[in-house]
Amino acid sequence: MNPAASGGRRPRIGIGGMHIESSTFSPHRAAYGDFRITRGAELLDRYAWTRPDGELAGRAEWVPLLHAVSLPGGPVERGTYDRIKGELIERLRRAGPLDGLVYDIHGAMSVVGLEDAEGDLTEAVREAIGPDALISAAMDLHGNVSRRFAGRLDLITAHRLAPHEDAWETRERAARKLVERLASGRGRPHLAWVQIPVLLPGERTSTRLEPAKSLYGRLAAVEAMDGVVDAAIWVGYAWADEPRCRAAVVVTGDDPVLAVEQTRSLAREYWEMRRDFAFVGPTGGADECVAEAVASSARPFLISDSGDNPTAGGAGDLAYMLGRLLANEDLAAGRATALHPGITDPAAVAECFAAGPGATVRLSVGGGISRGTADHAAPCELTGEVVALRRDDPVGGDLAAVRCGGVTAILVSRRKPFHTLADFGELDPRGYDLVVVKIGYLEPELYALAADWRLALTPGGVDQDLARLGHRRLVRPLYPFDDEGFEVPHLEPLLL
Repeated sequence: MNPAASGGRRPRIGIGGMHIESSTFSPHRAAYGDFRITRGAELLDRYAWTRPDGELAGRAEWVPLLHAVSLPGGPVERGTYDRIKGELIERLRRAGPLDGLVYDIHGAMSVVGLEDAEGDLTEAVREAIGPDALISAAMDLHGNVSRRFAGRLDLITAHRLAPHEDAWETRERAARKLVERLASGRGRPHLAWVQIPVLLPGERTSTRLEPAKSLYGRLAAVEAMDGVVDAAIWVGYAWADEPRCRAAVVVTGDDPVLAVEQTRSLAREYWEMRRDFAFVGPTGGADECVAEAVASSARPFLISDSGDNPTAGGAGDLAYMLGRLLANEDLAAGRATALHPGITDPAAVAECFAAGPGATVRLSVGGGISRGTADHAAPCELTGEVVALRRDDPVGGDLAAVRCGGVTAILVSRRKPFHTLADFGELDPRGYDLVVVKIGYLEPELYALAADWRLALTPGGVDQDLARLGHRRLVRPLYPFDDEGFEVPHLEPLLL
């Protein structure tokens, strides 16, 4: 029995983790300055349920450790990883005896020189916290769940929606189930784990559409079964070239037979529907999507520049789509208008600030991180008027908007996603015919904004055409890389 339960005291529960999604095909490297590090009272304030009026505030002594989160990007520099890991482990050791840990991670972190970053980090966390404390992990469904990683956890849950409108609900669920477990004194539940030889991008597995909608919709019913604690499905992370990258199912429960049975059922259903997963919206090449958007009467018409999506791990510096917009005669002549935000180029932004509003600038835009890696990473020559300047955006740093013909490009000095209307500042996207955003599936505000949209299958570090990337280290066979002659896989779960 857990000492907190037997002694009648509130359990001491730590909170910490390291959260980033890393494309091994992105030339970007995540450095220490890319992470937002939270400690102490600020970390407790991050979660609604730990605040004095929070639902779980009085049910545990919450011990803030360290949480590090970064915008997705390329692999984490080894020195940066070691520094953050070292501080987290040191704080765990200094915290004194803990009954549990809410482990707030993503699950798709890659680190230069490591094969399974979350496995490595979790081994160190387990060693520091000891064998008796319970670790409850909250994850992104686009994470990877290796046996090495999962075997060191006691509870594990993941988002059930993509887009992740339930991200904070997932963290609360991990915390609540940990508190309930410690209060009951029942100890470690069983984890039934299995990986599925399928690896699809998130844009083909959105829960807005079938079959993911119904598959993920099953999880609440499985969780409600007597003897089950939680049920989770991961689609994996398609833009890392590591053996652990593939779909997975974990059912956590006190009834090991039921946990295995439900894990097997979910895994087999996932396998059987692998060919039914479709892109979340109409797709096409860049020029095709631009032509369709210009010809359409739907306004605004949104296009996802999906291959360079910074919130999936793209470098965010590719000007490929800007070049395709300027190559369209209607847009170049101003007969149609387009807004394309989020191209990372600090040098071009600085030139715009030096020139000032209303000035004509001649810029070589994009490719600062990616230049020389591929033909699509070449910079785009842009001559136009500086129409807006904004300093000290909390994410993007300095921003500059330049208009050429009917095309307005928003350049940023630091990688910045544009997901909400507020991100655009004074340039209201509703005033343009086309809005081209570095994103995959549309986040809720953009989804509501779009009169119509296309998912452009553009090149980049998070290319939706996985075959173009050149994976070499995945465990094969693996769908969709292999299909014909693929035998039905062995999907028998393991109890961890």
